[in-house]
Amino acid sequence: MHLSDILKPRAVRVVGHFTSKKRLMQELADIGAGVYGLSASDAMDALLERETLGATGVGHGVALPHARLEGIDQIVGAFIRLEKPIDFDSVDRQPVDLVFCLFAPQDGGVDHLKALALVSRTLRDAATCAKLRANEDPATLHAILSEVQNTKAA
Repeated sequence: MHLSDILKPRAVRVVGHFTSKKRLMQELADIGAGVYGLSASDAMDALLERETLGATGVGHGVALPHARLEGIDQIVGAFIRLEKPIDFDSVDRQPVDLVFCLFAPQDGGVDHLKALALVSRTLRDAATCAKLRANEDPATLHAILSEVQNTKAA
């Protein structure tokens, strides 16, 4: 599994800022709808429901919101780099500026966990995060995310 299998270039965005975590979640749901044909309302509900189990802000400015949805047959992702970090209830209490969201089939099981681990490993790398923060072009951000995985797989 590679990030390029999960993340389409059109699902990568750079956004100035959001007024709230909820608004960011809505943007992720909208990306899921626009790029992958998901129901924006179902995606939003699933993301918010998952957040009630525990915040997905993993620290160092990174958040990994994720949700399982009915009606999809593969894991898909969305990535947003925020120019102005927002509070995300992260474990280290630091604001978030790199957000990688995953949507998985309701019965995705092990594949969902593998995808989450892959994204987590990728965004735990300080050099990768520095490159992502230093670029504003969505195509470049997608290339960075895709390249990192391909190099690690080799």
